[in-house]
Amino acid sequence: MSIHFQNELERIKQMVLSLGTLVEDRVQMAKKSIETLDGELARVVIDQDLEIDQMEIDVEEECLRALALYQPVAVDLRFLIAVIKINNDLERVGDEAANIAKRVNSLSKQVRLPFQYDYSAMMEKAQDMLKKSLDSLVNMNLDLAFEVLTLDDDVDRINREAYDAIKAAMRSHSKEEDIGPLINMLFIARHVERLADHATNIAEEVIYMIEGDIVRHSKL
Repeated sequence: MSIHFQNELERIKQMVLSLGTLVEDRVQMAKKSIETLDGELARVVIDQDLEIDQMEIDVEEECLRALALYQPVAVDLRFLIAVIKINNDLERVGDEAANIAKRVNSLSKQVRLPFQYDYSAMMEKAQDMLKKSLDSLVNMNLDLAFEVLTLDDDVDRINREAYDAIKAAMRSHSKEEDIGPLINMLFIARHVERLADHATNIAEEVIYMIEGDIVRHSKL
């Protein structure tokens, strides 16, 4: 392939990594909003989701342009296909950060909360998975990508624990005004778990990019 095409591939890689950096920042802001129940910070995350959406569109358009213009094969074709999928997962991570922020914004308006769940361990693991999945992309690091896949079980376990704890709180707090906040807490756990799932998807695409193997449905 021509030097122009290689430059285009590098440009696309830098675009998706810039999107990844932006998404990581929004996830960190969402985490802080959970910890502080800061409705103002939560609204910033919600309002800035459009920026992520636009970047996702820009990356996809560049990938489609490269596919049409250069008709790549083999490794280069795998790269563009994987980036299109990674791009979509990063946008979905941004959506999950915004979804978390919406729940936090609602909770921040409550005069009192019947129960509070500590999401810090779950959120930190999901953040770690996202960071490692992006690092595996930057460095084309297969070991790091496989490590992300193994970490997903930890987040799933914490998610189950969160559901059990919040459902127990629902049984203890049966007043109508208590149920809404507790439902929001359940959804926060679900959104964090989905965030980790998207990080796993990114790692799977990095493995495909490097090895050409589809590992989505395989047992590790």
